[in-house]
Amino acid sequence: MLEIRPNCECCDKDLPPDSAEAMICSFECTWCADCAETVLGGVCPNCGGGLTPRPIRPAAALINNPASTRRVLSTNSNCATLRT
Repeated sequence: MLEIRPNCECCDKDLPPDSAEAMICSFECTWCADCAETVLGGVCPNCGGGLTPRPIRPAAALINNPASTRRVLSTNSNCATLRT
């Protein structure tokens, strides 16, 4: 089951479970679509894998399988400049 992380690891934008903007790699590193395209060029800086849209977990499924609340931030230098 996917962790469904709550934020973009690059700019720290909130990405709720129903966000169509969330992109993930095979390790579930999570990015917003804007950072995935403009900052990362479609490649995860953590693992080197490609990024794909994160599936949306239906609201009814969130009751028994909630999304993560743990925020993760990348140490990538291109991302650090986006957070203030």
